[in-house]
Amino acid sequence: MHRIIDFGAAFRRNPWLGYALSLSAFAAALMLRLQIDDTLPPGFPYLTFFPAVIVTTFLAGLRPGLLCAALSGLASWYFFIAPFYSFGLDAPSALALAFYVFIVGVDMALIHFMHVAALRLRAEQDVTAGLYAQQRVMFQELQHRVANNMAFVASLLHLQKRRVKADPESASVALDEAQRRIEIMSRVHRRLYDPTSADRHVGQYFQDLCSDLIEATGSSNIVCLVDMQAIRLDIDRLMTLSLLVTELVTNSLKHAFDAGGGGTITLTLDRLDADSLALTVSDNGRGMPADFEPAKTKGLGTRIAQGLAGQLGGAIEMLARPAQGTGTRVVFQG
Repeated sequence: MHRIIDFGAAFRRNPWLGYALSLSAFAAALMLRLQIDDTLPPGFPYLTFFPAVIVTTFLAGLRPGLLCAALSGLASWYFFIAPFYSFGLDAPSALALAFYVFIVGVDMALIHFMHVAALRLRAEQDVTAGLYAQQRVMFQELQHRVANNMAFVASLLHLQKRRVKADPESASVALDEAQRRIEIMSRVHRRLYDPTSADRHVGQYFQDLCSDLIEATGSSNIVCLVDMQAIRLDIDRLMTLSLLVTELVTNSLKHAFDAGGGGTITLTLDRLDADSLALTVSDNGRGMPADFEPAKTKGLGTRIAQGLAGQLGGAIEMLARPAQGTGTRVVFQG
């Protein structure tokens, strides 16, 4: 059935082809009816025309079917309904024509509604297939993301293990830090896959993320300002960027401000060119010590941030500004 409908779609897509089919079907029906006229008893004027109208409507659609029906009705009236070879109209002729109009009208209406129903069914099937494909891709992507997250957790615990080996007394602190990072990663993961956030501006997404971090650390006097262009990022890159921002903002919250003091953390994300983006996280805190050397920093947070920047295809650049806080810039592929 579907093959026949698909075959007829060629006639329905091309109106001229459909009308050519209509004329051909009418001509064939008329010739056949003339050939068998002598062998038929009176009273079968539409014998060969009904199939022509039905086939034309089924394959070519309603308008070619109407053309075939109109031509068939006129030919039947002229050649095969008394008085023959004229368009004379009496009561029996009118009744015969009314019967023809009723039958072909019902047939054509049924075929038309069948086509409409088939098109709706096909459209619904296409939508269902699209949703299934989308869900399959999302499920595969989710599996990939979960696997990456587990690898990140394993790497994090490995780093904490090395720290504990070097300083066994720091085991409790190391576990607390690992727990905090895993909780933050879980929160980021939930936010990324929240259906209500699918169409949110990336700036609003990171504004909410910073608010979560400030709330989690209890830094009520800290303000986070986010200035980001409307940039689209795939889930993988957005997840990695979220973890990187989490590390950098958390570092500012822990080290940039005096206990109980206020301050501002600023996030910007700018497109430098068609292939690169620049993320800047800065604060107006106490700034770096005069003898600070970024290249020699071995802190866990710094190593994690460097690893995340590497996953984005970029590197971290420290923007030290004495008496004006600190800043970190990452230029990465995007």
